[in-house]
Amino acid sequence: MLFLASSSSIHYLFLIFLGMLSLVILLIIIVLIYSFYQYKESTQISEWSGIINEKVTETIVYDKEEISPNDGFTAFSGYPLFRNLFLKKLVETDNKFSGAAQNKIKDLFNDYNLQNEAFKKLDQKQPYLIAGGIQELTTMNVEEALPKISSLLAHPSVQVYQEAQYAMVSFKGFEGLRFLDTIITKISEWQQLRLLFSITHIPSDYEGTLKNWLESSNDTVVIFTLRLLKKFQLLSFYPKVMSLLNHPSVGVRIQAVKALQSLENTSTITELTDIYPDQPFEVQLEILRVMRVLKEQCSAGFLQQQLVESPFSAVKIYAAEALFSLGHHNYLVQVAHDDASSEQLVQIIKHALQEKI
Repeated sequence: MLFLASSSSIHYLFLIFLGMLSLVILLIIIVLIYSFYQYKESTQISEWSGIINEKVTETIVYDKEEISPNDGFTAFSGYPLFRNLFLKKLVETDNKFSGAAQNKIKDLFNDYNLQNEAFKKLDQKQPYLIAGGIQELTTMNVEEALPKISSLLAHPSVQVYQEAQYAMVSFKGFEGLRFLDTIITKISEWQQLRLLFSITHIPSDYEGTLKNWLESSNDTVVIFTLRLLKKFQLLSFYPKVMSLLNHPSVGVRIQAVKALQSLENTSTITELTDIYPDQPFEVQLEILRVMRVLKEQCSAGFLQQQLVESPFSAVKIYAAEALFSLGHHNYLVQVAHDDASSEQLVQIIKHALQEKI
């Protein structure tokens, strides 16, 4: 009985071993097949890239009448993978050219109806595919895509709705910023720069819209609007910008000070000096930085006071640099030689003067 039980156990273990071995062999076969498929696909893509690059180069360099038919390109032009690769190459190339070359690239896009591939991506589930489709349609200036792209402004994916925002501005300019009326999500620093770069002018009836954005409950909308005011130097908004130095957000206050640098008038330094004591530390430093840039002599007395009396080294540094930019070298040297000046203050002044005293 013992022998039979032992024999049965060995048989059972042997079957388990065979099963595991079969599974390992099957996995190896699957990996080999997958690797072969990947290699074949990689080789195919490499070949297609060469064909596409040749086609794009010929189109840019020569007129249509001078280009001979390319049977290889025609043979693959109906393959979905080839078409998506072609579309990707056109978008990449379009970003590198302008003028006639760019127009020829868009002609290729239209001739092969590649907008179909881009439109399909807008209905996908993966955010990166949707964002890619928006980018392609925007780059190729497919205005028919605007209604669909507009609906994606409310997409839950940051990648998608940011690309949709950029597309709206690319197509419609300032009018494309209308999503700022209702947006509740934050606009990242990078996105703000992208949008700001895309706005080339502001229409004459802009005041009401900008005023509403400056009163938005979304701090990033207010900050972006302040950057618009600064870029286009919209002087009529000076009082509104000054009032934002009472805003609950420190970030908004800092951007308001930066905007005032571009919107300055004869009372700016006085007003900044008056509000300085009531501002958070970060805003105070920004005010000192702006004074250094504006180089108004009326700020010298205030800066001298901050240099000597402030307990913060950062404030002393900004004040010393501002006084240096105003040309008050002799005053700085005098303070540095004063026996009452601390070693820290002397070192700060030496740095500001960029020489050893």
